[in-house]
Amino acid sequence: MMKTETDSSRAGLSQKAWNPYLVGIGIGVLSWLAFLLVNKPIGMSTEISKFSGWVVGIFAGSETVANNAYWASKTPAFGYSTVFLIFTAVGAFLSAKLGNDISFEKVPEVWEEYQGGSVAKRMAASFIGGAVLLFGARLAGGCTSGHGISGTMQLALSSWLFFPVMFATGIITAKLLFRGKSNA
Repeated sequence: MMKTETDSSRAGLSQKAWNPYLVGIGIGVLSWLAFLLVNKPIGMSTEISKFSGWVVGIFAGSETVANNAYWASKTPAFGYSTVFLIFTAVGAFLSAKLGNDISFEKVPEVWEEYQGGSVAKRMAASFIGGAVLLFGARLAGGCTSGHGISGTMQLALSSWLFFPVMFATGIITAKLLFRGKSNA
């Protein structure tokens, strides 16, 4: 594929794809800063769980949350992890905006080709997949960023086991969802 003048003249944060080595270095520096400034690793699955407890508390009452053994140990609070969670979403949006790569697809083309065009089926699969992923992250004691970045950086055995299992599971899931696609 030939690069056009427009493609080659785009540099820095406005690129659709960033240099993975520079991004890796940036994540490493961010990890060091997180430990240095707040003495906490990078991760967000715990914060998502705490946020869900906060939402349940709004609708079912704080007593319901307090009576749940998990949520009682992960009391919702605004702090470093909440800021990290919010800024991860903001950063992803800004990256897509700067790279002129924002699209709002209800059903991506590849999903439609293999699973059909039902928006409800796509949303249900996304919700169930996200719930299973979050459950697995909590069961494993951390998410891909917690284990994959912070845990491996600290040479935690659980993180070094988590990462290959996560990739293998992702490959198997893609093969099942997109049967017959040669590069899935």
